[in-house]
Amino acid sequence: MTAFPNSLPAPAHPDPRDAPVLRWGILGPGLIAGHFVAALMKHTGQQVTAVASRTAQRAADFADSYGIAQSYGSYEDLLADDTVDAVYIATPMSEHYAQTVMCVQAGKHALVEKSFMRTAAEAVEVRELARAGDVFVMEAMKTRYIPQVQVIDRLLADGVFGTVDSVVAQYGGVVPFQAGHRVFDPALGGGVLLDIGVYPLSFAYTVLGAFTSVKASGTLAASGVDDSASAVLTTESGARALVETTLRASTPIRASINGSLARVESGEPFHNPSPLSLISADGLRRLDWNDQRYPGRECLAFEASAMARYVADGLTESPVHGLDDSVAIMTLLDEMRRQVGARFTDEL
Repeated sequence: MTAFPNSLPAPAHPDPRDAPVLRWGILGPGLIAGHFVAALMKHTGQQVTAVASRTAQRAADFADSYGIAQSYGSYEDLLADDTVDAVYIATPMSEHYAQTVMCVQAGKHALVEKSFMRTAAEAVEVRELARAGDVFVMEAMKTRYIPQVQVIDRLLADGVFGTVDSVVAQYGGVVPFQAGHRVFDPALGGGVLLDIGVYPLSFAYTVLGAFTSVKASGTLAASGVDDSASAVLTTESGARALVETTLRASTPIRASINGSLARVESGEPFHNPSPLSLISADGLRRLDWNDQRYPGRECLAFEASAMARYVADGLTESPVHGLDDSVAIMTLLDEMRRQVGARFTDEL
């Protein structure tokens, strides 16, 4: 029996500034790419040397906004740039497969914004190509690298929870339907599951590992993509995950791990740096943790610095969220979409 700890462990990598430096190129100069670049500039020593878009002016405007030296009107031109070591792919999910393949073929390391691909089949192909090409490829699942999840990793490794019985995770918010918007467009890999539902699902998978049973239900937007989904996922041991995501209502953005000896409750939103509380099973002991130095999407600095460390160490996959993990999560997303009835354009 593991005793309740006297203090919480420290994150494995508390400072993203201590990572080796990569020279980054950006594919897709949109909102999330802007947050990524700003986080790197504020909290790391990473260098952003180039940006590319299908529209030269859009790339040039982005470069001007962030002081990036080079901009390109084609993705191929950026991948031919010798000043780029690694590429951050921040385009819609429909583009991830082709652009990651391009990066691997060009010998560029790739950090691919979540969800990794549209489907598990695409993820499997990318995994095999990346391994054959000996190129580092990683899903930009920021929750695997933020400080409080590093703390949770240590608690799990130390057996502090005892036997984990369940994980509960929610992420929802109201987004009115807009025809053609990327979240609602089946041609762009739209749907709530791939957009934000991947966060609670990934959190549950991180804690419990492989699931043997998935029971999902949800609703569809007018365009045919999923706009809400809930699921109970069960492991071989009988541990369960309850995950919920929606664009139809405002829900808590919280997660908890519930074990025989202790539980963890996150603050909001759990997918960004937020407080957490470790509470003993009898409710008499409690430890609180909080680190708000990297609020909101400033936490994107952690995934970039983690990747830089892995590349410097000669790795070709993340040791905490490798390509097998990304494939497993995409497989779960496929099954949840199937049960809900959601289809992409080429699946109809």
